[in-house]
Amino acid sequence: MLSGMADPVEFYFDFSSPYGYLASHQIEAIAARHGREVRWRPYLLGVAFKETGQKPLVEQPLRGPYHQHDFARSARRLGLPFRLPSPFPFAGVAPSRAFYWLEERDGALAKRFALKTYDRIFGEGRSVNDAAAVADVAVSLGVDSAALVAGINDAAIKDKLRAETEAAIKRGVFGSPFIYVDGEPFWGHDRLGQVEEWLARGGW
Repeated sequence: MLSGMADPVEFYFDFSSPYGYLASHQIEAIAARHGREVRWRPYLLGVAFKETGQKPLVEQPLRGPYHQHDFARSARRLGLPFRLPSPFPFAGVAPSRAFYWLEERDGALAKRFALKTYDRIFGEGRSVNDAAAVADVAVSLGVDSAALVAGINDAAIKDKLRAETEAAIKRGVFGSPFIYVDGEPFWGHDRLGQVEEWLARGGW
């Protein structure tokens, strides 16, 4: 199947999600093997937590220590570096706004920015939770830092992220990563195998 003949794989994620980081390094290759493109969609997982009544994984009793172990183990399996940043968890508002500002100008660049931001956060363990840190990532990709900071603070971009988050939750998105293939939802990095099988088989 040629790219463009089928709907893109929809990849919802939060920049504060370690499992989103792991999935970000795999989703494009998975989709490409089946002639699909990927639509990257950052949203604010904290808003979804208010709907579900949950807390971030690392703050949950019993589950927290397990997931901290699993983050690193899963990264080693993929050959990816892993370090939790401080503070963690954090609000991914600034990088999410930056993504949508960039996407309006260059969709491919926005994806590169998202991946590089994830690498900065979880590959290097460095916080990217404010405009200055976001601009530092963007500059390395040739983006004008002053323009990006202005974009992050633009009312239209703030509204865009708010609308994307509301639309995601209304659709049923509650985790990161959360992936749709032709309307079929898959939650979690550990469902990427099913995502690929669904793409190959067309469902079951």
